[in-house]
Amino acid sequence: MPKSKSSSSKKLTHIDREGRATMVDVSNKPETRREAVARGAVYMKEETLGLITDRKIAKGNVFETARLAGIMAAKRTCDLIPLCHQLNLASVAVDFKVDGKNKKVDIEAKAKCAGQTGVEMEALTAVSVAALTIYDMCKAVDRAMVISDIKLMEKRGGKSGEWKR
Repeated sequence: MPKSKSSSSKKLTHIDREGRATMVDVSNKPETRREAVARGAVYMKEETLGLITDRKIAKGNVFETARLAGIMAAKRTCDLIPLCHQLNLASVAVDFKVDGKNKKVDIEAKAKCAGQTGVEMEALTAVSVAALTIYDMCKAVDRAMVISDIKLMEKRGGKSGEWKR
């Protein structure tokens, strides 16, 4: 497959010339407003979706617990993912949308900060842990649930500017 101009000029920033893992030095970058949006989904049986929406899951309110877990995870991203910078998050929001037709819960996380590096990993971590929390809370009634489609949807701020899927 031929390389595009953009892919041939880019390099991995977390690897040094000797192939060792290294944390990117952002000390000379200006602080700018950063925002990122990530999404994912948990597919499940129709009955499971009904138990969630009717608040009949034995472990409690699935959406509020998953929301808190996602927010807490975003705040701990630098502890979970090697080489991620610790960020002073200004805001993390995690929201859910029930899609009965496709038997799934859609998850969206928005993260914001003023900093020297992006907040994409925090948004992705929030979605991932919210999805894992939904699975954990519902696994007693549906072990066949599938966590899927976790992806960055958009980011703003910094030298690279705005990006949208």
